[in-house]
Amino acid sequence: MLEVIKPGPLSSVQDLGRRGMRHLGVSQAGVLDPLALRLANALLANHENTAAIEITIGLCEFIFHAPANFVIAGADLNACLNDTDIYPCWRYSAKAGDRLSFKQSRDGVRAYLLVEGGFLNIDQQLGSYSTDLMAGFGGLHGRALKVGDKLYYQQAQAKPALGALQPSYEKLIHFTPGPHAQLVSPHVFDILNQTIWKVHPNSNRMGIRLSSHKALTHNHSIATQAVHPGVIQLPPSGEPIILMNDCQTTGGYPIIGVITEADMRHLSQLSAGDCLHLKSTSTTHAAKQRHRVKSHLNQLKLALNKKE
Repeated sequence: MLEVIKPGPLSSVQDLGRRGMRHLGVSQAGVLDPLALRLANALLANHENTAAIEITIGLCEFIFHAPANFVIAGADLNACLNDTDIYPCWRYSAKAGDRLSFKQSRDGVRAYLLVEGGFLNIDQQLGSYSTDLMAGFGGLHGRALKVGDKLYYQQAQAKPALGALQPSYEKLIHFTPGPHAQLVSPHVFDILNQTIWKVHPNSNRMGIRLSSHKALTHNHSIATQAVHPGVIQLPPSGEPIILMNDCQTTGGYPIIGVITEADMRHLSQLSAGDCLHLKSTSTTHAAKQRHRVKSHLNQLKLALNKKE
């Protein structure tokens, strides 16, 4: 059993999310960095969709009440097992009574904690264990973790430490053109590409709001239509919103771009005040990016199969 001593600002159970439900008004939810989840599950020989605790910012603490093998992936939030520093994308073993704590980091805001075999007492709803924080279902009782929560797992015999290369996080984010960019302005791509955007404090798992001195103000409206994570909406204020996993399923703001699938993981580590660059790209390049990410994961799985 893993007991929550301090949950931090936001810790919740997430897997790869709910797919194929948006036509019913159900958000995707799920981890904001799917590659981190897949890498960690590979190191533990779990199914790639085994759920993790997504930890936001850090400042949390857990205690293991039974032996477990575990992995932390994502940002380095200065984790310690008892008094020993531990690092992302390494497999570690914990004994009963061991305490796992997280501090903070200047280089990222989200980490993922997984145990071998996964957590056993979480709720699967609509094909996913992810917590839908807005609708209040899935995960552990449909909410963020709180003090005293207990997540059960099968105790495991200790395995040797084992690590993997986790690709770095970048502040250069690629996007493909959206259907309404020219409606807003013929120079929208120039502005998007040439502007240094800053993450607004009013950003969360629903969306990342961007601000700059070069706002793309407009007075256009579109018919409400389907949206999804990665869509770049442009409200009349001219400050773009990048939709994230907990976003709504429909929207009425012009869609000026879509973040490439491979670069969505970079957005998971942005916090208020961070700066980023947007760069337009082709669908062909986006597909190549996706293939590189998949190849990295496949190479790790092949190496682990040979080693173990």
